[in-house]
Parts: sequence; structure tokens; C-alpha cells
Amino acid sequence: MKDDDAASLEFRQLTERSLRENKIGALRAMALGLDKDDLVLTPADARHWSQGLNDLRLVLAERLDIRDDADAEHVHLMQDWSQAEDVESYLALVYNFTTWLQESLVQAMLQAMGSRA
Repeated sequence: MKDDDAASLEFRQLTERSLRENKIGALRAMALGLDKDDLVLTPADARHWSQGLNDLRLVLAERLDIRDDADAEHVHLMQDWSQAEDVESYLALVYNFTTWLQESLVQAMLQAMGSRA
């Protein structure tokens, strides 16, 4: 068991920095894209956006305490800004929008891959 813990720690030390740099890079690419009047994504941009949106959703899911399908369904029911009354409901709206945006992007990426085949 101690060997497993030591190996896990060593692996984390070797990979954590590059993982963080990749996550920050994806979020930076998204932020730069938002400064443009027209947002057109290259395939590389789309990958960065997909990664960044996924990381954003994971953070929001953690903040919203989404642990299972029932939790996700509860959050999904929050669809109208006029229903928002507290921080959690606003986060739920942002989570739902981010989910929609990521699904739309992945769908477009899949269609682009299909048209190239």
C-alpha cells in the first residue's frame, strides 16, 4: 500500500504542473476569443474551448454539489433567470448555459470531422 501511495505522489508531482498549464492555456485561449467581435474557432481553438468549458463545468458541478443524476436533474430544472434567487440558482443557470455551449461545440466538432472523412 505504501508503494502505491509513493507512486501516486511521484506521478502527481511529474504531471501536475503540465496539467495545470494546459488548463490555464485553454482558459486563456477562451478569454482571448471573447475579446473578438466575431468568434470563429479553428479546430485547435475548438479543442481549447471544449477543454476549458469542461473544466468550468467541473468546477461549477463541485460548487453545486452535483454527485448523481438526481442532483444534475435538480440543477437542470433551473432554466429561467427570473427564478434565480440566490448564488446557487445563478450558478445553476451558468452551469446549464455552459453545458449547452459545450454540447453545441462538441456537436459542431463532430460534424466537422464527419465532413472531412
